[in-house]
Amino acid sequence: MTEQDAAEEETPSSEEAPEDVEVEAAPDDVDADDIDLDDVTGADEPVDEELVDRVAESDPEDVARELAALRTRAESLEGQVEDLEAEAEELADKLKRKQAEFQNYKKRMDKRREEEKQRATEDLVTRLLDVRDNLERALQQDEDAEIRSGVESTLRQLDDVLAAENVEVIDPEPGEDVDPTQHQVLARVESEEAGGSIADVHRPGYEMAEKVLREAQVTVSEE
Repeated sequence: MTEQDAAEEETPSSEEAPEDVEVEAAPDDVDADDIDLDDVTGADEPVDEELVDRVAESDPEDVARELAALRTRAESLEGQVEDLEAEAEELADKLKRKQAEFQNYKKRMDKRREEEKQRATEDLVTRLLDVRDNLERALQQDEDAEIRSGVESTLRQLDDVLAAENVEVIDPEPGEDVDPTQHQVLARVESEEAGGSIADVHRPGYEMAEKVLREAQVTVSEE
Protein backbone atom coordinates (compact mmCIF):
# COMPACT_ATOMS: atom_id res chain seq x y z
CA MET A 1 0.00 0.00 0.00
CA THR A 2 1.35 3.42 -0.99
CA GLU A 3 1.52 6.40 1.39
CA GLN A 4 -1.15 8.14 -0.69
CA ASP A 5 -3.53 5.14 -0.38
CA ALA A 6 -2.96 5.06 3.40
CA ALA A 7 -3.69 8.76 3.64
CA GLU A 8 -6.92 8.37 1.69
CA GLU A 9 -8.08 5.56 4.03
CA GLU A 10 -7.33 7.77 7.07
CA THR A 11 -9.54 10.57 5.77
CA PRO A 12 -12.68 10.59 8.05
CA SER A 13 -15.80 9.74 6.09
CA SER A 14 -17.95 11.77 8.59
CA GLU A 15 -16.46 15.03 7.30
CA GLU A 16 -17.42 14.50 3.65
CA ALA A 17 -19.13 17.46 2.02
CA PRO A 18 -22.93 17.50 2.02
CA GLU A 19 -24.66 16.42 -1.16
CA ASP A 20 -25.94 19.96 -1.82
CA VAL A 21 -22.44 21.49 -1.73
CA GLU A 22 -20.88 21.83 -5.15
CA VAL A 23 -17.16 21.18 -5.17
CA GLU A 24 -15.07 22.14 -8.13
CA ALA A 25 -12.68 19.41 -9.15
CA ALA A 26 -9.05 20.37 -8.68
CA PRO A 27 -7.02 20.61 -11.89
CA ASP A 28 -4.73 17.67 -12.64
CA ASP A 29 -1.67 19.90 -12.50
CA VAL A 30 -2.47 21.24 -8.94
CA ASP A 31 0.19 20.22 -6.46
CA ALA A 32 -0.73 19.72 -2.80
CA ASP A 33 2.09 22.09 -1.90
CA ASP A 34 0.20 24.89 -3.72
CA ILE A 35 -2.82 24.74 -1.33
CA ASP A 36 -3.12 27.75 0.97
CA LEU A 37 -2.90 26.32 4.49
CA ASP A 38 -4.48 29.51 5.89
CA ASP A 39 -7.87 28.07 4.78
CA VAL A 40 -7.26 25.07 7.01
CA THR A 41 -5.63 26.41 10.16
CA GLY A 42 -6.09 30.21 10.02
CA ALA A 43 -3.38 32.72 9.25
CA ASP A 44 -2.71 33.68 12.87
CA GLU A 45 -2.85 30.17 14.38
CA PRO A 46 0.27 28.05 14.97
CA VAL A 47 0.76 25.48 12.20
CA ASP A 48 -0.01 21.86 13.06
CA GLU A 49 2.85 19.92 11.42
CA GLU A 50 0.84 16.69 11.42
CA LEU A 51 -1.99 18.45 9.62
CA VAL A 52 0.49 19.90 7.10
CA ASP A 53 1.83 16.41 6.31
CA ARG A 54 -1.68 15.07 5.96
CA VAL A 55 -2.69 17.83 3.52
CA ALA A 56 0.54 17.37 1.53
CA GLU A 57 -0.13 13.65 1.16
CA SER A 58 -3.87 13.95 0.43
CA ASP A 59 -5.62 14.35 -2.88
CA PRO A 60 -6.44 18.06 -3.50
CA GLU A 61 -10.05 17.22 -4.33
CA ASP A 62 -10.48 15.44 -0.98
CA VAL A 63 -8.99 18.42 0.82
CA ALA A 64 -11.37 20.74 -1.05
CA ARG A 65 -14.32 18.60 0.08
CA GLU A 66 -13.16 18.75 3.70
CA LEU A 67 -12.76 22.53 3.50
CA ALA A 68 -16.26 22.87 1.99
CA ALA A 69 -17.68 20.77 4.83
CA LEU A 70 -15.84 22.86 7.42
CA ARG A 71 -17.12 26.08 5.85
CA THR A 72 -20.68 24.75 5.90
CA ARG A 73 -20.31 23.79 9.56
CA ALA A 74 -18.82 27.19 10.39
CA GLU A 75 -21.74 28.96 8.70
CA SER A 76 -24.14 26.80 10.71
CA LEU A 77 -22.33 27.69 13.95
CA GLU A 78 -22.41 31.38 13.03
CA GLY A 79 -26.19 31.11 12.61
CA GLN A 80 -26.49 29.48 16.05
CA VAL A 81 -24.37 32.25 17.59
CA GLU A 82 -26.62 34.89 16.04
CA ASP A 83 -29.69 33.12 17.41
CA LEU A 84 -28.13 32.94 20.88
CA GLU A 85 -27.20 36.62 20.77
CA ALA A 86 -30.75 37.52 19.78
CA GLU A 87 -32.13 35.37 22.62
CA ALA A 88 -29.72 36.96 25.10
CA GLU A 89 -30.81 40.43 23.98
CA GLU A 90 -34.46 39.48 24.38
CA LEU A 91 -33.82 38.14 27.90
CA ALA A 92 -31.95 41.34 28.81
CA ASP A 93 -34.96 43.41 27.65
CA LYS A 94 -37.30 41.23 29.72
CA LEU A 95 -35.06 41.67 32.78
CA LYS A 96 -35.09 45.45 32.38
CA ARG A 97 -38.90 45.44 32.15
CA LYS A 98 -39.18 43.26 35.26
CA GLN A 99 -36.85 45.56 37.18
CA ALA A 100 -38.89 48.59 36.13
CA GLU A 101 -42.12 46.82 37.17
CA PHE A 102 -40.59 45.95 40.56
CA GLN A 103 -39.50 49.54 41.17
CA ASN A 104 -43.00 50.76 40.31
CA TYR A 105 -44.45 48.15 42.68
CA LYS A 106 -42.18 49.35 45.52
CA LYS A 107 -43.24 52.95 44.93
CA ARG A 108 -46.92 51.98 45.02
CA MET A 109 -46.45 50.02 48.27
CA ASP A 110 -44.51 52.86 49.90
CA LYS A 111 -47.26 55.29 48.90
CA ARG A 112 -49.96 52.97 50.23
CA ARG A 113 -48.17 52.55 53.58
CA GLU A 114 -47.79 56.32 53.89
CA GLU A 115 -51.49 56.81 53.15
CA GLU A 116 -52.44 54.18 55.75
CA LYS A 117 -50.18 55.87 58.29
CA GLN A 118 -51.80 59.23 57.61
CA ARG A 119 -55.30 57.76 57.94
CA ALA A 120 -54.37 56.18 61.29
CA THR A 121 -53.07 59.53 62.52
CA GLU A 122 -56.22 61.27 61.32
CA ASP A 123 -58.39 58.80 63.24
CA LEU A 124 -56.42 59.35 66.46
CA VAL A 125 -56.51 63.14 66.14
CA THR A 126 -60.26 63.03 65.45
CA ARG A 127 -60.87 61.18 68.71
CA LEU A 128 -58.63 63.58 70.64
CA LEU A 129 -60.62 66.57 69.40
CA ASP A 130 -63.52 65.64 71.67
CA VAL A 131 -61.14 65.49 74.63
CA ARG A 132 -59.85 68.97 73.84
CA ASP A 133 -63.39 70.31 73.50
CA ASN A 134 -64.26 68.99 76.95
CA LEU A 135 -61.15 70.59 78.49
CA GLU A 136 -61.97 73.91 76.86
CA ARG A 137 -65.55 73.82 78.17
CA ALA A 138 -64.23 73.10 81.67
CA LEU A 139 -62.00 76.21 81.53
CA GLN A 140 -64.96 78.34 80.42
CA GLN A 141 -66.82 77.64 83.66
CA ASP A 142 -67.19 80.36 86.27
CA GLU A 143 -64.33 80.72 88.71
CA ASP A 144 -66.51 79.52 91.55
CA ALA A 145 -67.76 76.49 89.62
CA GLU A 146 -66.60 73.02 90.66
CA ILE A 147 -64.81 71.66 87.62
CA ARG A 148 -62.99 68.72 89.18
CA SER A 149 -65.62 66.20 88.19
CA GLY A 150 -65.56 67.49 84.60
CA VAL A 151 -61.77 67.27 84.41
CA GLU A 152 -61.81 63.75 85.84
CA SER A 153 -64.39 62.75 83.23
CA THR A 154 -62.24 64.24 80.47
CA LEU A 155 -59.17 62.40 81.75
CA ARG A 156 -61.07 59.10 81.67
CA GLN A 157 -62.10 59.88 78.11
CA LEU A 158 -58.45 60.51 77.17
CA ASP A 159 -57.37 57.27 78.84
CA ASP A 160 -59.98 55.40 76.80
CA VAL A 161 -58.57 56.86 73.58
CA LEU A 162 -55.05 55.87 74.56
CA ALA A 163 -56.15 52.38 75.58
CA ALA A 164 -57.76 51.91 72.17
CA GLU A 165 -54.31 52.56 70.70
CA ASN A 166 -52.73 49.91 72.98
CA VAL A 167 -51.12 52.60 75.13
CA GLU A 168 -50.52 51.62 78.76
CA VAL A 169 -49.39 53.78 81.66
CA ILE A 170 -46.11 52.95 83.41
CA ASP A 171 -46.85 53.95 86.99
CA PRO A 172 -44.90 51.78 89.48
CA GLU A 173 -45.77 51.62 93.16
CA PRO A 174 -43.30 52.75 95.86
CA GLY A 175 -41.18 49.83 97.00
CA GLU A 176 -41.07 48.13 93.59
CA ASP A 177 -37.73 47.25 92.04
CA VAL A 178 -36.25 49.62 89.46
CA ASP A 179 -36.57 48.43 85.84
CA PRO A 180 -33.93 50.22 83.69
CA THR A 181 -35.99 49.59 80.56
CA GLN A 182 -39.05 51.41 81.97
CA HIS A 183 -37.81 53.69 84.74
CA GLN A 184 -35.58 56.75 84.67
CA VAL A 185 -33.93 57.41 88.04
CA LEU A 186 -33.86 61.13 88.83
CA ALA A 187 -32.24 61.00 92.27
CA ARG A 188 -31.57 58.90 95.35
CA VAL A 189 -33.43 60.06 98.45
CA GLU A 190 -34.00 59.06 102.02
CA SER A 191 -37.10 56.95 102.21
CA GLU A 192 -38.92 54.38 104.30
CA GLU A 193 -38.77 52.02 101.33
CA ALA A 194 -36.11 49.35 101.03
CA GLY A 195 -32.75 50.58 99.78
CA GLY A 196 -32.47 50.56 96.00
CA SER A 197 -36.25 50.36 95.47
CA ILE A 198 -38.56 53.03 94.07
CA ALA A 199 -39.31 55.75 96.60
CA ASP A 200 -41.73 57.87 94.56
CA VAL A 201 -42.94 58.44 90.98
CA HIS A 202 -42.23 61.93 89.68
CA ARG A 203 -43.87 61.44 86.27
CA PRO A 204 -45.57 58.33 84.83
CA GLY A 205 -44.34 56.74 81.61
CA TYR A 206 -46.14 55.14 78.67
CA GLU A 207 -45.64 52.13 76.46
CA MET A 208 -47.42 51.14 73.25
CA ALA A 209 -47.55 47.57 71.94
CA GLU A 210 -44.78 46.60 74.41
CA LYS A 211 -42.57 49.47 73.24
CA VAL A 212 -41.66 52.13 75.79
CA LEU A 213 -42.70 55.55 74.48
CA ARG A 214 -41.57 57.40 77.59
CA GLU A 215 -39.89 56.12 80.72
CA ALA A 216 -41.40 56.78 84.11
CA GLN A 217 -39.32 59.24 86.16
CA VAL A 218 -38.73 57.96 89.68
CA THR A 219 -36.69 58.58 92.77
CA VAL A 220 -34.88 55.70 94.46
CA SER A 221 -34.42 55.04 98.16
CA GLU A 222 -30.85 55.25 99.35
CA GLU A 223 -29.28 52.00 100.45
